[in-house]
Amino acid sequence: MADKLKDYNEKRDFRKTKEPQGKAGQTRDSDLWFSVQKHDASSLHYDLRLEWDGVLLSWAVPKGPSPKTGDKRLAQRTEDHPYDYGDFEGTIPEDEYGGGTVMLWDRGTWTPRGDVEQMLEEGNLKFDVSGDRMEGGWALVRFKKGGDRAWLLIKEKDDHTQDDSDALTAEYRTSVKTGRDMDAIAHDAEAEELAEGGPDRDRKAPKFRKPQLATLVDDAPEGDDWAHETKFDGYRALAAVGKGGVTLWTRGGKDWTQKFAALAGAFDPLPCDACLLDGEVMAAKIKGSPFSSLQRALSNGGDLVFYCFDILSLDGEDLTGQPQSDRRAALEKLFADVPGNGPLRITDQVVGHGPEIFRAACKQGAEGIVSKKLSSPYKSTRSKAWVKVKCTKRQEFVVGGFSPSDKDRPFSSLLVGEYGEGGLRYRGRVGTGFSQDDLKALSSGFNSRKTSPFTDVPNDIAQDAEWVTPETVVEVEFTEFTADGHIRHGAYQGTRGDKAAEDVSLETPKVQDPDPPKTSSAAKDDGRVAGERISSPEREVFPTSGCTKLDLARHYERVGERLTEIAGHRPLSLLRAPKGLSGQTFFQKHASDGFPDAIQDIEIEEKDSQTATYMYATRPESFVAAAQMGTIEFHIWGSRTDKLERPDRMIFDLDPDEGLGWDDTKSAAFDLRDRLDDLGIAAGAMVTGGKGIHVWVPLRRSHGWDTVKGFAKTLAHVMAEAEPDRFVATMSKAKRKGRIFIDWPRNERGQTAIAPYSVRAREGAPVAVPVEWPELKKLEAANTFTMSAVKERLEDPCPYLARAEDLQSITKNTVEKLEDWAAG
Repeated sequence: MADKLKDYNEKRDFRKTKEPQGKAGQTRDSDLWFSVQKHDASSLHYDLRLEWDGVLLSWAVPKGPSPKTGDKRLAQRTEDHPYDYGDFEGTIPEDEYGGGTVMLWDRGTWTPRGDVEQMLEEGNLKFDVSGDRMEGGWALVRFKKGGDRAWLLIKEKDDHTQDDSDALTAEYRTSVKTGRDMDAIAHDAEAEELAEGGPDRDRKAPKFRKPQLATLVDDAPEGDDWAHETKFDGYRALAAVGKGGVTLWTRGGKDWTQKFAALAGAFDPLPCDACLLDGEVMAAKIKGSPFSSLQRALSNGGDLVFYCFDILSLDGEDLTGQPQSDRRAALEKLFADVPGNGPLRITDQVVGHGPEIFRAACKQGAEGIVSKKLSSPYKSTRSKAWVKVKCTKRQEFVVGGFSPSDKDRPFSSLLVGEYGEGGLRYRGRVGTGFSQDDLKALSSGFNSRKTSPFTDVPNDIAQDAEWVTPETVVEVEFTEFTADGHIRHGAYQGTRGDKAAEDVSLETPKVQDPDPPKTSSAAKDDGRVAGERISSPEREVFPTSGCTKLDLARHYERVGERLTEIAGHRPLSLLRAPKGLSGQTFFQKHASDGFPDAIQDIEIEEKDSQTATYMYATRPESFVAAAQMGTIEFHIWGSRTDKLERPDRMIFDLDPDEGLGWDDTKSAAFDLRDRLDDLGIAAGAMVTGGKGIHVWVPLRRSHGWDTVKGFAKTLAHVMAEAEPDRFVATMSKAKRKGRIFIDWPRNERGQTAIAPYSVRAREGAPVAVPVEWPELKKLEAANTFTMSAVKERLEDPCPYLARAEDLQSITKNTVEKLEDWAAG
C-alpha cells in the first residue's frame, strides 16, 4: 500500500500543506466512494477520484465531466491519492505541488461493470456513479496516442444524459460539502470566522443535502455490525437548524417549512447553534394507517412529530464522513435533554439481532425496518450500507388515468404506472382505500389529456379509461404482482406530494451484499435461483447423498410450473429443515414472520372458530423462495383459496404396515382403482416418495367437505370389511399390523397430503411423482424417483394434469350404489 502512495507523498511537504498524508488504507466492506474536486492550480481542472484497492485512482479532467453522450473529455491519469483526500477541501500553498484552491465539487458511490484490474489493463474502465451531480453510466478509455497517462472520460447513453456539454459544470459552482464557491474557499473567510469563534460562530443554518436512501432487500442483515430501526410510514424530511429558526426540506429538496408549520418550535430544545438532521415527519395521533393519519394532520392542522435518526452536521462540523456509530453517539448526546414525548424525538435503535427485530416489527404492525452498517459514512445516494426490509408490499406509482364510476363518485379506480425503460409503464388499478375527501381531492387535481400516457395498457382497460397528465404520485399497498407485472388488490394509502412523478420507478429487492465486485468472478453467480437468493447454497440438506440446498432450490425451479398448476392457490403446510436433515426438522402450517413476499398469506377460520394465518403459493418462484427458507416438503389442501369450502379432489393415501411389501401396496392401489371404476369414477395414481401410493380423483367444485369425506370414509370401510386381513379404515396403529391403512381422513377440511413433485425429507431425496397405471405396475418402489429422474420426466406430459382435466362428481346414483355395498 505504501508503494502505491509513494509518488503522492514524495510530491508534498506536509509541514506546509493541509492535504492528508498518504497512509495505508484498508479495503472496506461498504460501497466504493468516488469524488470530483474542482482544482484551480496552474490551470483550472476537475480531479475525478475512484476508490479502489486501498487508494483513490485519480484522473485530471481539464474541461470537467460532460453529460452529453459521445463527448470525449481528456482525462490525464495522475498519481494515486489516499482515501482521506476524497473529502479534502481547502487551499494548497502556491509553492507546493498542485498549489491552488480545491473544492469538493461532487461525491457519492461508484460501481464497476466488471473486473477493475482487467478493465484498467485493457484501457476501458466502465462504471456507474451515483453522486449529488454526476449520475449514470460512464467510461474511461485510454487514448491510444497519448501513452499510459492519457485517457478519455465519456458519458454513456442513459436517463442522465443531457444535450449541453457543459450543463454540469455551468449549473454547479459551489461545494457539495460546505456550499462555498471557489472565491470563498480561497479566502477561507467563513472558515477563519468559525475557527476564531466570532459572534456568528456556527449559527448559520446548513444548506440542503440529498439524503441517504436505503436499498430494498429480502432479509434483515445479521451480525453486530448492523443497527436496526423501525421504518416509518410518513414523510422523509431534513431539518436545517440555525439562528433564524428551522428549515424543513423533503427528500427531493422542496421547502416544506410552511407545510410542517406545526413543527416550528419543535427544535428549540436542541443545545446547539446549528445542525442538519435527517428524519421522518409523522402524525402525533395515529388513527388508521400512519400515512393517512399524517395526511389528515397536514390538511386539518393536526400535531406532528419529527422522528430524528441521523445527523449530518453540528455547529459547522461536517459529520457525514464519520461512521454511523459515531454519528449516532453525537445524536444521542444532542438529544440527551430533549423530552421523549414531545414533537421532536430520537428513534430507537438496536444493534444486532436483525431477523428477530424484523419479526417483532412486523408483529407490531410496522411497515418494516431499516438496517444501517455501523462503520459506514453518510452518503447522499442509495446505498447498500443502508438496507430496508418491508413487512408489506407498498410502492409509489404515478396516476395516468382512471376508470369512470357508474355511481355518484368521480372515478371507480385509478390507473397507475411507473417510469421504466421507454416511458411510463402500466402497473394496474387501484380501486379501494379512498375516503370521500380523497376522491374529491384527487379528481380536482387531475389535468385531462386525450391520449394515454402509458407505453402499454390492456385494451379492455383502455377502452373506457379517462386519461390524465402523469404528475400525481400515490402510495399503494397491494398483495402481489401478477404474472404480467400488474398489482393485485391495490389499495390507496395517500398522495406523495414530496416526490416528483419522473422519479418514480419500480423498487425490487436487491441482493444484500455490500461488497463491491472486485473481480470478474464476482459477477458469475450471485447465488440466485428463479430470482431468489439462496443463502448457504452448499449446505448438505441430505448428508448421505450429498444433496445441497442449491440442488433442492433448482429442483423446485424445474418443477415450478407444474407445481404451481397443481398446488398453487392451495393452503400449504411445510416440512422445514433449515440446517438440513442432520438438524432440527419441524412441520409448519401457519404463516410466521420472516417469510419472503413470494409466499402469500390468507386468514382461515379453524374448528374452534378462531382465525389463523395460512400460507399459499401463486407462482413458480414461491416454491423456490420456500426452499430458501429451509422447506423440503410441501403438503396441500384439497381445495383452493378462492373456494375453500369446495374441494376439487378426493384422495386415498394407502399406507402399508412395516412388514408388507411393495407388491402388496401396488395390488391395493389397483383394487381401489377398480372399486372406484365400478362406481363410475376414474382415478389417478401417485407414488409418494415414501412407501405408499395416493389414489386420487379430480372433482367438480360442487360438493362440500362433508360429502367428499363421507364418501371416502364409506368406501374405505367397505373395502376393510370385505377384506379385513388386507385393509383397515381406522387410524389405530394396533389394528394396522400386517394391513394397509386406507387413509380417508385426508379428505377432511384442513387436512393435507404431500404435493406432486415435492421432495421428501428422507435419505436419498426421493420425490412424490404422479404416474400412469401401466407404469405403476412396473415400478419397483414408491421412492423410485430422484430429483434427476424427475428432470428427465419433465419432457413428457404430466399424468396428474392430464387426469385433472376429467372433473367428476359424486352423483346420487353413485352414493346409492356405495350405500348398497356398505349395507352388505
